[in-house]
Amino acid sequence: MNLADSFADFTRFVDIRRDIHAHPELGFEEHRTSDKAARLLAEWGIEVHRGIAGTGLVGVLRRGSGTRSIGLRADMDALPLHEANQFAHRSTHEGRMHACGHDGHTTMLLAAAWHLAQQGSRFDGTVNFIFQPAEEMGKAGAKKMIEDGLFERFPCDAVFALHNFPVGEVGRFALNEGALMASSNTYKITLRGRGTHASMPHTGVDPVGAVIALAQQLQTIVPRNVASTERALVAVTQLQGSDAPNVIPDVASVGGTVRTFSIPALDRIEQRLRTLAEHIALAHECSAEVSFLRASPPVVNHRDEARFAAAVMREVVGEQMVTDDFPAVMGAEDFAHMLLARPGCYAFLGNGDGDHRLEGHGPGPCIIHNTSFDFNDEIIPIGASYFVKLVERWLPAVP
Repeated sequence: MNLADSFADFTRFVDIRRDIHAHPELGFEEHRTSDKAARLLAEWGIEVHRGIAGTGLVGVLRRGSGTRSIGLRADMDALPLHEANQFAHRSTHEGRMHACGHDGHTTMLLAAAWHLAQQGSRFDGTVNFIFQPAEEMGKAGAKKMIEDGLFERFPCDAVFALHNFPVGEVGRFALNEGALMASSNTYKITLRGRGTHASMPHTGVDPVGAVIALAQQLQTIVPRNVASTERALVAVTQLQGSDAPNVIPDVASVGGTVRTFSIPALDRIEQRLRTLAEHIALAHECSAEVSFLRASPPVVNHRDEARFAAAVMREVVGEQMVTDDFPAVMGAEDFAHMLLARPGCYAFLGNGDGDHRLEGHGPGPCIIHNTSFDFNDEIIPIGASYFVKLVERWLPAVP
């Protein structure tokens, strides 16, 4: 591997990562994490701007007289999970856990910022280190940063981000030149009837039967309305009726998630979902209320920036450790909003299979959103070196 020389000893960044892991904070509550990042950036001579979408911040580093710019983004928030690990840096806050590796993402970007500011890296232009709140739970921290003037205040010719992921060997990069992750959307359909005693269904209007019929029909939307050459998903994950076994309720509901890799497919699915809800409710003499929330669009990489990123990755880890045609995954990421606003590339970095975890780790697999997960510190210098070389290649120094 061709890592930045300054990361031969990255112990200090392991300590930073484990400290963040031990103090997880949920979306828009990342006060301690934001304070820590701001303090370190300032110590390294980087200009710090705080209060963007609440707890978000941007560090700005300028060199030379160039007008080009680049944005590097890391997410900071944790998940509302009880950590199963028992090692020394486990969460100190019950019910909160860094189960997605955002502690590592934040640390990799801090390490890159330190190197670029302190180690004499040569580049010509402006680097914006974007520390984003609230990526998880559909809170759309990226969108809120943009709405708060992110790209007007900190112009970026392109934006780049990394996420740890089980893509094979530790340190393997994976990306593609198009849709890498799906849109994330949630729906809830409430059907209203007229409740009665279960022994006398003829005296009421049963919304539970209507919900059961609707849930079955929702499963037909994708095969009947989305081309077989395109992937999409409608999942029914919630059914709610009466709290008592002998009561037909006034109201019943069905809910779940919708994932697509294109907006036209999403538009078609939402239209059909609303039509089915309306007409199945009518057939059962009920009324329907539909809530459809588009949390984040698909993560679609820009071709030129993806090719540029892949070339930089090969510099860092070699040709055999870069998969540049990785198949799109149904997971979602709100970095999608940034890719709608600016060209750029999102990529995965292999976290391994869990062998790196310390004694006392939980019994589950080392997979994101699992209570036994822990970020692999060995990839900190790999991700940081990628960010460093992105800057050096995107903003080449004037000879």
